[in-house]
Amino acid sequence: MKYNEFGQPLGDELVNFCEGKLPIVKLIKGEEVTVEKLGMKHFEDLYEVYGPASSPDNLTYVPLNQFNNINEFSAFFKRLIASSDPYHLAIVDNSTNKAIGQFSLMRIDRKNRVVEMGWVVYSSLLKKSKKATEAQYLVMKYVFEELQYRRYEWKCDSLNAPSKKAAERLGFTFEGTFRQAVVYKNRNRDTDWYSILDKEWPSKKIKFEKWLNDNNFDQDGKQKVSLTDID
Repeated sequence: MKYNEFGQPLGDELVNFCEGKLPIVKLIKGEEVTVEKLGMKHFEDLYEVYGPASSPDNLTYVPLNQFNNINEFSAFFKRLIASSDPYHLAIVDNSTNKAIGQFSLMRIDRKNRVVEMGWVVYSSLLKKSKKATEAQYLVMKYVFEELQYRRYEWKCDSLNAPSKKAAERLGFTFEGTFRQAVVYKNRNRDTDWYSILDKEWPSKKIKFEKWLNDNNFDQDGKQKVSLTDID
């Protein structure tokens, strides 16, 4: 550890450190899904995720309610497309070319090379699926290898058990709870913070690729070894 002339400890010096780039995604293609910049071509598919055909509990922990009017959804959807932060992405099933969910890169901190995965809204076709894991892997790889960010965050309502479980399964480290951090839908939210650092990515990438390998799944598509148990 280095110390200054006053005997105070200092953080490690970052040689040639510079500001990060903004995300610019056309498409990131995987074996089962493709991650694309959100666009109007995804409108009808994602109305099924946000609209009356969806399950209302999909949006319990998102700061909006189910849409029952397609015109209202259209106005909302156009705002998502136009937004640069959050930077919204569609998850497209390669076998059907249908958008089956979305998420975003948000709180984009170029100065410190930090970004958060958020606004995760999955259809029933994505939940607890290999496709969902691959989509998360593709964006994680983009953040660390293309944008070369230093820190990748995941935050969620401390009562959102599925989101907390997903963060832990995907390899994020729990850092603590920010109490009374947010008010949404006229209720309190304590926010749990998770992160992955750039120096942790190489080992986590190996785990993802072992888990996603076809050899890890039987003929019915059931995993043989869980992601958390992969060596």
